[in-house]
Parts: sequence; C-alpha cells; structure tokens
Amino acid sequence: MPQLTKSAELFEKAKKFIPGGVNSPVRAFKSVGGTPIYMAKGSGAYLTDVDGNTYLDYVGSWGPFILGSMHPRITAALEYTLKNIGTSFGTPIEMEIEIAELLCKIVPSLEMVRMVNSGTEATMSAVRLARGYTGRDKIIKFEGCYHGHGDSFLIKAGSGALTLGAPDSPGVTKGTAQDTLNATYNDIESVKLLVNENKGNIAAIIIEPVAGNTGVIPAKPGFLADLRTLCDQEGIVLIFDEVMCGFRVALGGAQSLYGVTPDLTTMGKIIGGGLPVGAFGGKRKIMERVAPLGDVYQAGTLSGNPLALTAGLETLKILMDENPYPELERKAQIIEAGFSDNLKKLGLNYVQNRVGSMSCLFFTETPVTSYASAITADTKKHGKYFHSLLDQGIYTAPSQFEAMFISAVHTDADLEKTIKANYNALVESQK
Repeated sequence: MPQLTKSAELFEKAKKFIPGGVNSPVRAFKSVGGTPIYMAKGSGAYLTDVDGNTYLDYVGSWGPFILGSMHPRITAALEYTLKNIGTSFGTPIEMEIEIAELLCKIVPSLEMVRMVNSGTEATMSAVRLARGYTGRDKIIKFEGCYHGHGDSFLIKAGSGALTLGAPDSPGVTKGTAQDTLNATYNDIESVKLLVNENKGNIAAIIIEPVAGNTGVIPAKPGFLADLRTLCDQEGIVLIFDEVMCGFRVALGGAQSLYGVTPDLTTMGKIIGGGLPVGAFGGKRKIMERVAPLGDVYQAGTLSGNPLALTAGLETLKILMDENPYPELERKAQIIEAGFSDNLKKLGLNYVQNRVGSMSCLFFTETPVTSYASAITADTKKHGKYFHSLLDQGIYTAPSQFEAMFISAVHTDADLEKTIKANYNALVESQK
C-alpha cells in the first residue's frame, strides 16, 4: 500500500476540529478500514493525492463528473464568470432563466423548476411541497434509498447511513418517524399495503428510479409504472429522486429511460458540474404552490448563484452537443464484461448490477433487488477488494453500498487496466 504519510498527518489534524475528521461520513473509510486519502488535484479521469500517488477515478465526486474533472469548457466558463460576472448577488440573474428553461426542455416531468443548493435541500423541499399540495402528512420511501440527510429520510436510509451500519439516526423525532413509511424496493404489493393501511393520509411516494445509494439497484420492469398508476388512483404525489441518476443514465434521466413521468423530480450533482447545486420541479399546478407565488415556503441565500449555474449550464450544453451516452454505454459494457470474465475465471458468482454508466459489484451471490438483498454482501471481503484496487491505482467508493461511475474521459486503456486490477483485487479479497 502507498505510504500516505501526509494523508495520515492531515487526518489526525482534521479529527481535532472536524467530527470524525471528515465533512461527509463515507469519506472516513470506516467500512473499508485504513486512513482516508487526501486528494490534491483532479484532472480528467485521474486524481492525485497529497503524497503524489495517482489514481484512476471511478467516484467522480460521487457522480457529477460525467465529463471528467476540470473539463476545459467548464473551467473556461467558470473563469469567465468569476472574472466578469461575480460569485453571488442575492438577486435574480438572467442565467437562472436559462438553466430553468433548459431543464424543462430536457426532463420530461418539468414544467417549472426551483434551484437550490444541494440534493438534500431539493428532496426536503419536494416533500414539503407534496404535503402542502395534498394536505396530507405521511410519505412512503423505500428501504435503502437515500434522499439526503433530512429527518424524514433517515429511516432505513441508504448511502453513508447504511455504510456505517446506522440507518436510523438519533435526533429524528418519533413524530417524524411515524410519518415516514418504508416499503420494499421493487415490491409493489408492499407499497399497496402501506397505502391501504393509511388511506387518504399519504402525501407522496419518493423513490430513486435507479437506486444508487444501496449499491446500484435498477427498478424492475413495470415497477415504476405500477407506482404511477397507484399514485394516480390515490391522489398521491410521485417524486423521482434523480439527484444521482439524472443526466447520468440518460440525458432526460431515468424517467426518460423508463418512460414513466413523475409529478415532481429532484436533481443535483451533474446539473452543478461539480459545484454545490440542487433543484426540484414538476407539474405547474404543484410548483405554483411554492412561495412567493404560493403558500409553501422555500428559500436559499445562495440559490441560483452564478458559479454553480455556469458549471451546470456548460455541463448540460456539452452533454447535448456531444451526446456521450452511447460511448458511455459501450465503456460500461466493457467493464461489466471484463468483471464477469474475472468472476468466472475465479469461480465466483458475485452479482453485478448496472444501469448506463452506474454500476456496482456486490460481494454476494444473492440477486440484489432491494435493501434486504443488498445487505447480504460481505463487507469485509469488499474492504480487502477496495484496498487492493487502491494499491493498483484505482480509486472506487470506500463502501460496498455505493456506485461506480464511468466518465466520458475514461479511455479503453484505462478500462483494460481496471479489469486487470479487478482480477487481482478479487484474488486478494478471498484471502
């Protein structure tokens, strides 16, 4: 393993001033062991740490870097904005209209959209709006789906909460927990049961149409359409959380891929091009309830700031201009096939799930379709696997329950190197 002396020193210093030494829990390497790596620079498909080690990056800032880090067009646009426009005004700016119009053009469900500063803020706002619109209190989410760290979402949550083995967080009140109902992902009968038990009290069903925070779990054929039908029958607001999969699995998100249109959609990550951003939007009749037009309050001092909008706009324009999705699919197929060949050579029957350029190798032989099946994965073996990849210059998420992201700038040579490293890491994981 590389001698990460400076990383270790920085982590020890950080722990004195930052809880756990990190500003987001999964970064602490708790589920894989060892000391987190401090990065000094990202460029294209590569990261360089503070000790000078270089890695192929398959985290991509947890999804936003579909075009790689420091894309020249995005960097140039940010430089122009910084020098000629400014960082924040707290007033309306023309760029807000441009990105709102573009998002409504690209995403099937959007008729109006409100920009915010994070995916968490987007999901919290969407649920509040659904409650205000319906006059109901309860929501249904799915075990293992992560919608940010809002109180309503930390009941049987995925992502860092699942990684750290504590999906139900202290600080969430009993009242909030009572209003949050958990269904089983890909099981429509579990949803119908909750709806029938709480007739007329469900404001919203919120779901990741491609779950990316329990590892990658795609919705089964027909499941999202069944949710749409149920919500129409019961007057429930259907919310697609596309913070991760939006613009990642397809330009219009999972809803365009699967042909199911939600009432509200939450977005983030790629629409900020690597800067903090979020958005929620949907049907005009629902969005018109948002203040100041309506009575559901939401506000944010830095919402729609020029830097975040610049990075997001330029990213979306490049995705539209260059259409990297067929090439991303080709690269993802190469990785999937290479990993499958390695598993066969070693006599392992581990599960691979993939949608577009999002994928996950689960250290389990159980088909992974839900939270319950995801947690059958052997996290100790995954930890060995992770560190072996790291030793070979491959940086993946330090958790079994996160996605691997392929970018447009990963080359075929990068993919070949990754497949070889995967074989070696699988060998190490069995020791």
